[in-house]
Amino acid sequence: MGKNKNWWKDLIFVVLGNLIIACEVAFIVLPNHLLDGGIAGLSVALQPLVPIDPVWMINILTVGLFILGFIFLGKEFALKTVVSAIAYPVLVTLLSAVVEQFPADTFVMPDYLAAIYAGVLAGFGLGLAFRAGASTGGMDIPALIIHKYARLSSGNSVMIVDILTILFGVITYGLQKALVGIITVFISGQVINKTVLLGSQSAKNVMIISSKWDEVRDYLMNTMSRGVTILSGKGGYTQQERPVVMCVISRKEYPLVEQEINRIDPAAFMVVSDVNEIHGSGFTFEDGTINRNVW
Repeated sequence: MGKNKNWWKDLIFVVLGNLIIACEVAFIVLPNHLLDGGIAGLSVALQPLVPIDPVWMINILTVGLFILGFIFLGKEFALKTVVSAIAYPVLVTLLSAVVEQFPADTFVMPDYLAAIYAGVLAGFGLGLAFRAGASTGGMDIPALIIHKYARLSSGNSVMIVDILTILFGVITYGLQKALVGIITVFISGQVINKTVLLGSQSAKNVMIISSKWDEVRDYLMNTMSRGVTILSGKGGYTQQERPVVMCVISRKEYPLVEQEINRIDPAAFMVVSDVNEIHGSGFTFEDGTINRNVW
């Protein structure tokens, strides 16, 4: 039952992501000849060189890239992406037909506005598809191949492919259009990373080195009701062994924890880092009891 529920959830994410990107393409990219770096941007860049309607070029490229994804990303990925390979070109074709019913300049806007709106919509749509482990069947397939083999984040991989596509657009549309497209690429990459982490629990990982480590541990466990891990540490200069207290806390708890640790030991050394996602008792679920996770 749970597996079926997740399958339907992934399917909704993929279809919704494709719908959002199709809206971006039909209402912003094509009317404004925007080099957004995606498959639509590539079709815009190719238009002066290849006399094919951009919508049909999108359909051709979608099928070709789907085959590429099947080869390099596997059968499971292809099964999820086949929805996009069908839905994306169909949605773009239908929405482009809707756009044609309006006066020619209805959706034309200043380049900087087109770049911003296109970046937000593309990033959100791609992020939803990536959350489902699929793609929109476009230029994000090469990006996911880079993500798989070069170990880069999804957002950074998309930015690399998009920038290369935009640089190709310099040949046909000139430098100004390419510079505008880079704005779209940057915004899209940031929104992808945010969307992929949407709904996850962010936190702070705190590591404390203190001569009063036992008091720090007791405060975190008994007052803050947080789990604590004691690591073995050794001073590089003094060669002295000393426990290191590690604890993951929520962002809103950090100022209080910092203040109290400074009171316990003003000489305490703290290393604090951001945690993008955390799972476990006290963060992703509550059972009404103290969440210590002590071991």
